[in-house]
Amino acid sequence: MSETRLIHGFHAITAKLRHAPDDVKEILVAEGRQDGRMRDLLKLAEAAGVRVVPTDAARLDGLTGATGRNSRNQGVVAKVAAQAKHVTLDDVLDGLTEPALLLVLDSITDPHNLGACLRVADAAGAHAVIAPKDKACGLNATAIKVASGAADTVPYVVVTNLARSLREMQERGIWVIGADGGAERELYAVDQKVSCAWVLGAEGDGMRRLTRETCDELARIPMHGSVESLNVSVSAGICLFESRRQRGANR
Repeated sequence: MSETRLIHGFHAITAKLRHAPDDVKEILVAEGRQDGRMRDLLKLAEAAGVRVVPTDAARLDGLTGATGRNSRNQGVVAKVAAQAKHVTLDDVLDGLTEPALLLVLDSITDPHNLGACLRVADAAGAHAVIAPKDKACGLNATAIKVASGAADTVPYVVVTNLARSLREMQERGIWVIGADGGAERELYAVDQKVSCAWVLGAEGDGMRRLTRETCDELARIPMHGSVESLNVSVSAGICLFESRRQRGANR
């Protein structure tokens, strides 16, 4: 039997059933739950031919490492294929019919932030999220749940050397823009109608030095209040949606 991993939450499991039903091996659901969300999920599972197993809530909490008020699995846990299809940057770029819009994450180690960035990327119509193999949390069950289905709609590309990958983007005509609070230009002054990749680092620390130096230019989000920085997913949303605004919001 092929290896499996666990995902949890209605959004994550529903998205997997809709976009990659063959990857879903089994769904564990809380015994006795029969509300509308559960009924809808069970219909999808039945249509996909996926086995559903009523399970004690305590076991579900144990599988997802949370109990009591800290339980976030919503009473649904799925066993899915462990290995997602490996997607490369070339795979993404070769299939585009419009200027590229990419989100690059440097040193994002919180899976909640990664999941939120994937969700923002999906909403803005970004073509992929790119992150390094090291100094990154990876696409784990928490990130998938927070992404609310976006983990199955937005390609997540893991690269070995981020600076080298940025240079490869540049060689393919992609303008690499680093979001940096100390930049002279505001993001609204940057032409984003061309193929571009927004590079964001962790809140507080920002991008690593080599990542920053590899960018074609830096741009800042103007801050008008007392806070000095924004959560990375909020910043990603501002940058990506400005790109879409400049392009006429066409996906």
